[in-house]
Amino acid sequence: MCGIFAAYQVPEVQAFKDKALQYSKRIRHRGPDWTGNKIVNNTILCHERLAIVGLDSGAQPITSPDERFFLAVNGEIYNHIKIRDEFPDYKFKTLSDCEPIIPLFQKYGTDAPKFLDGMFAFVLYDKDTDRIIAARDPIGITTLYMGRSSTSKTVFFASELKCLTDECDEITAFPPGHVYDSNTDEITRYYKPDWYDETRIATTPVDYKTVRETLEMAVRKRLMAEVPYGVLLSGGLDSSLIAAIAARETATAAKAMESQDGGIDASHTLTGVGEDGKLALSGWAKLHSFAIGLEGAPDLIAAKKVAKFIGTIHHEHTFTVEDGFDALSDVIYHLETYDVTTIRASTPMYLLSRKIKAQGVKMVLSGEGSDEIFGGYLYFANAPSPAEFHTECVKRVQNLHYADCLRANKSTMAWGLEARVPFLDKQFLDLCMNIDPKDKLIDQKSGKIEKYILRKAFDTSDDPTAKPYLPQEILWRQKEQFSDGVGYSWIDGLKELAEKSVSDEEFANPKAEWGDDIPTTKEAYFYRVKFDELFPSKAAASTVMRWIPKAEWGCHADPSGRFQSTHASTVVE
Repeated sequence: MCGIFAAYQVPEVQAFKDKALQYSKRIRHRGPDWTGNKIVNNTILCHERLAIVGLDSGAQPITSPDERFFLAVNGEIYNHIKIRDEFPDYKFKTLSDCEPIIPLFQKYGTDAPKFLDGMFAFVLYDKDTDRIIAARDPIGITTLYMGRSSTSKTVFFASELKCLTDECDEITAFPPGHVYDSNTDEITRYYKPDWYDETRIATTPVDYKTVRETLEMAVRKRLMAEVPYGVLLSGGLDSSLIAAIAARETATAAKAMESQDGGIDASHTLTGVGEDGKLALSGWAKLHSFAIGLEGAPDLIAAKKVAKFIGTIHHEHTFTVEDGFDALSDVIYHLETYDVTTIRASTPMYLLSRKIKAQGVKMVLSGEGSDEIFGGYLYFANAPSPAEFHTECVKRVQNLHYADCLRANKSTMAWGLEARVPFLDKQFLDLCMNIDPKDKLIDQKSGKIEKYILRKAFDTSDDPTAKPYLPQEILWRQKEQFSDGVGYSWIDGLKELAEKSVSDEEFANPKAEWGDDIPTTKEAYFYRVKFDELFPSKAAASTVMRWIPKAEWGCHADPSGRFQSTHASTVVE
C-alpha cells in the first residue's frame, strides 16, 4: 500500500506544485519509505511509497520507456508476474508489481483493471492525448477519493479525503470496481460478476473442498512480499482460519527453502511466497501473530489458544479504555468517518497497528469480508427467506468499502502497515457468492450456526488422518464482533463518555447542516461533532455511510453483535 495524490488539468500547474506536495504530505503515513512526484503538461502525480515488493526499483510515479505514460498506484497486484509474461517485448524499468498496469492499459484501454488480481487504486496519465484514467479494485479494499472544484475544470484524486478538502467543494468516495476516463468524463463499472446483481439469487450447491482450496490459494497469493509479515489474530473464526492457513503456507515454504539452502532458523522470514512459488529470506522464518484487547478480553484468551495450536510466535498487546479514549480524535482523523461501528472497531486496530509496525512488520493478513459473504452477523439468523438472506449478503459486500475495508485499510496505514484480506479474493468471491443461500441459512436447532459453510469446509474431525486447522471450540466459536471481543467494557465506556460529553439539549438540537443524517444516539452525535471539527468542509460528509443492522429483521438499535438476541457468551476456556 501507498498514498497517491493527483490533479488533472491544473491551470498553473508549476505554481500549484507546492500545494500538491503539501496535500501529498498529509498522507505520508501511508508511504513513509519514499516520496515522488511528476508534472506533465497540466497534470501532477504525487506518490508516497510503502515498499513491499520491488524494494530497490519500485519508486513511483512510474514512467513508460517511451515517456508517454505516467502511473501512480496504491496497491498490490498478485498476478503481476503472469501479466509481465504476456508482454515479453515491453521493456520494464522496475521490479514493481504495479508497473505491468502500463502495458496492460496500452493493450486493453479502460478494460485493463479487469485483468488485475489484487487490491489497488491507480491514476494513469497519457501525455500524448492529455488523458487521465483512474480505477479502484473490485470491492474497494484500497481507498480512493475523487474531487472537483466549482471554480475550475481540475479533477483531483487522492487516497484519503484529507488531501482534497482545501481544494474541492464536491468530493466522492470513488466507487469500487469502476474506472474514470477523462475522454468521456464518466465513471463506468468494469467489474460485473453475475452475483453482483442482488435480484439474481444464487443456485449453486456448496462444494466444501473447493471452498477450502480456494481460500488457501487466496492466502498463498497474499504472502507475496519482500518484507517481514504477520497475521492479525482476534481468536474469532475468520482471523484464526487465515492465520492457520498462513502458518501452514509459511511452514511449507520454510521446509522447501531449508532443502534448497541447507537450513534456516526462526531468525529468518520467508518473504516471497507468491504466485510464482519463488521464495526469498528476510527477517523471520516462523509466522508471527498479533492480538489486542482489554485485560482478560475474550479475544485475547481465544487468540492465545489459536496461536499455540497453529504454532505462531504470538504477540499479545493490551490497552485500557482510557488509551482508547485518548486515541479517538486521531482515529477519526485517519478513518475519515463518523460511523459508530467502524470507530468502535478501528480504535483497537489502530493501537495494535502501531505496536506491530514498531516490531518491524510492514504487512499483515486480516479476516475482513467473511461476515458479508456468508451472512455471519448474528442478525442474519432472522432472515425471512433464503432469497432475502442472499440479497442482504450482496448489499453488505457492495458496501464494504464504507466500513470494514475502510477500517482495515486506514487503521493500519495510519502507521505505514499494509493489511491484506484473503476473503475478498476475486476467485473466492465468485465461488462463495454464487452458493445457494439455502446452504448459508442459520438454523440454531439443526446446529447450522452463522458461517456454517466456512466452518464445515475446514472441519477435519471426520478424517482421523488429517491435521486439524483449528481447535474445535475455535472453529465453532460464535461470531463476536471485534469491538465486542476486545472487551465488553470498551463499548460500554464509549457510551458513558458520550453521555458525559453530549448534553440532552445538544442531542435534541442537531446541527441544521446535517440535514436528514441525524445521529440517533449520543455516541453517534459525539463522533459526528469530532468529524466536523476535523473536516469542516461540507463536501467531506458526503463520503460517509453509516453501518446499520437491518432493523426489520428484529435488530437492536445498537449495531454491536452483543445486543442481538442470538448472542451468547463466547469466552474460550
